[in-house]
Amino acid sequence: MRAFLPQGTICCRGCLGPLGSLAEAGLCGRCWEGLLPLPDSRCFRCALVHDEDKSCPEPVAWTCGDALWDYHGGRPPFGALLVPGIKKGELGWKKALLQRLRRAHLPDWTSEVSLVTCAPTALHRRWQRGFDLAEESAKLLAKRIGAPFFSTLSKSLFSASQSERTESERRRLPRRAISLRRTAMIQGQIILLVDDVWTTGTTLLRCTQALESGGAKEVRVLTLFRAL
Repeated sequence: MRAFLPQGTICCRGCLGPLGSLAEAGLCGRCWEGLLPLPDSRCFRCALVHDEDKSCPEPVAWTCGDALWDYHGGRPPFGALLVPGIKKGELGWKKALLQRLRRAHLPDWTSEVSLVTCAPTALHRRWQRGFDLAEESAKLLAKRIGAPFFSTLSKSLFSASQSERTESERRRLPRRAISLRRTAMIQGQIILLVDDVWTTGTTLLRCTQALESGGAKEVRVLTLFRAL
């Protein structure tokens, strides 16, 4: 049980402990240390740890796939605290996370992409939030690697958020839920597909299928977090 803090102590909004000198956006330094990298032994396509002689446990259609941080890393699980909070309007958390994205180590293969895009968000959710975390992350990464960003994909207006679905429902996301924009010019491009959280990979799969159907030469995936 957490010990009682002295009266007047400002508590961390994550672990409810004292903020301390390394606090940022209402979260203590110990919580921010929960941005943990994935295991070194992870697969270069599905970003999970499995036997090298076995196929990926989840469908993959991209050439390379990776994530920067473990969604459930830290105590409390920091990605699981941070991302839902950001999507509910914690703009200070978003700013602090994007600052860390500017400094994060990227896979070497990101330097070879010719175009950056992102997994789409339904328009009504974008209007409700006033921002799109995946798109902002993709634009930042595009600047870092010196490649153009284009919003190439759209999501059906009636598609529910994947975060609100059960795992089995997520895996049944229909192919038609994500489509290529008519203005997207991606023929022959090596595309970096960016999203905030990689859980079952079904959204990434549908995005990759849409990009490949539009003539993309190759799709590579990078997300902020991977749920292990």
